[in-house]
Amino acid sequence: MRDYKEELCKLIKEKAVVFAEVTLSSGMKSNYYIDCKQVTMDPKGAFLIGEVLSDLTEDADAVGGLAIGADPIAVAVSVRSFEKGRPIPSFIVRKGQKAHGMMKRIEGPLAPSSKVIVVDDVITKGGSILEAIEAVEAEGCQVLKVMCLVDRQQGGSDIIKNKGYRVEALFTPSDIGIYHSI
Repeated sequence: MRDYKEELCKLIKEKAVVFAEVTLSSGMKSNYYIDCKQVTMDPKGAFLIGEVLSDLTEDADAVGGLAIGADPIAVAVSVRSFEKGRPIPSFIVRKGQKAHGMMKRIEGPLAPSSKVIVVDDVITKGGSILEAIEAVEAEGCQVLKVMCLVDRQQGGSDIIKNKGYRVEALFTPSDIGIYHSI
């Protein structure tokens, strides 16, 4: 039987892990970067993400998160859930409210009182996830859980959990071949 999660892990190792001195969006310095967009926007990566995460959506009415890390993940899950006969729409949380048109902060078919799963590619300090949670809860939605591809294990998932949310990460740095880091 095909192990989609293992295939995804291998793809992340091959395409997303970069060893270099970088400054993360959290402002932290690191000697490695996990560029999951190299996987989330890859056809095979999108398929694998949709396959693995769509099986973990429970009773969700929608899946999404903060632009741009969550966008391809949410769409992959949505498409794969449709193919599996249980369609789950996706949504995008803008970093700020749109200044024209309908002036929306959230794009997509997200109804108030929806039960949602908030996704992201990588969690470091949890800021993007918390921003997305704040936006969907302001719309009257209930967050069932948070899901990410990689938890850098640098405090973000603990911050999110301490605010009362369940966090599920597919992988940790050691899963993708990172054993020593700053």
